[in-house]
Amino acid sequence: MDKWPIGVFASIDEGLGVNLDVAHELGVTTIHLHVPSLRSRTPAAIKSFQNRLQKLGLTVTVVFAGFEGESYADIPTVQETIGLVPAATRQARLVELKEIIDFTQALGVDATGLHIGFVPHDTEDAEFAALLETTCEVCDYAAEKGIHIHLETGQEPADILLEFLKAVDRPNLWVNFDPANMILYGCGEPIPALKQVGKYVRSVHCKDAHWSPRPGETWGQEMPLGKGAVDFDEYLKTLDAVGYTGPLTIEREIPQDPARQKAEIGQAVELLERLKRSKVATKQSGVAS
Repeated sequence: MDKWPIGVFASIDEGLGVNLDVAHELGVTTIHLHVPSLRSRTPAAIKSFQNRLQKLGLTVTVVFAGFEGESYADIPTVQETIGLVPAATRQARLVELKEIIDFTQALGVDATGLHIGFVPHDTEDAEFAALLETTCEVCDYAAEKGIHIHLETGQEPADILLEFLKAVDRPNLWVNFDPANMILYGCGEPIPALKQVGKYVRSVHCKDAHWSPRPGETWGQEMPLGKGAVDFDEYLKTLDAVGYTGPLTIEREIPQDPARQKAEIGQAVELLERLKRSKVATKQSGVAS
């Protein structure tokens, strides 16, 4: 795979991603796939889906887990409903996450991604210990299947995430870095955060946002790529510096307006291609001089 192929967040029958035909029309070659519903995870459905991917020239690089009852309505609701953090749903979601890891393996993909939820900041908190134990179990199960786990950034500052990664201490636990989420959740400037966690980054989202007037209390505003507070030129420079060469996966979450979603993702593809060409030209110029 060439350095930094352009990708998009996609879905089959549920989720916020674009459908596969739109991904193909946009000219991208890789996708992050929101895990489909249970009825689409059968062996026959997987085989059919693999054939469709091949026909469209698309490669899934990460399967993203999602769970019933999750809501991104506001930051407090995220704290209460997302990922493996909520104690009331943790065991049921652990069972489902293992099934999603099985689906990832059956699909021929080597990474399952997820929002784990708000990691407790206090390592002495009993909920930190419970989340740690569950995450270790997830990673160990995934390792048996040859699957890596990618935790998406945003719901805690980079130093808290680093502390958690070190506490889990599993060789198949990595980071999916989303710069806009750092802004949307008010968890820190994205470029310094990327530098902090860079050695763990194995997948990325390309998404943009404006800061909230009350960071960490209310949502920031997601924006089209290049229209928000993320410096994407600096983002690519930093990805290069930390040695990341994988897909640049665009995520634009406006499923209520698919025409606008497609148009803005198309503009994002053009922006990233232009920035990629600029990086190549700069390196070639540097070598020539």
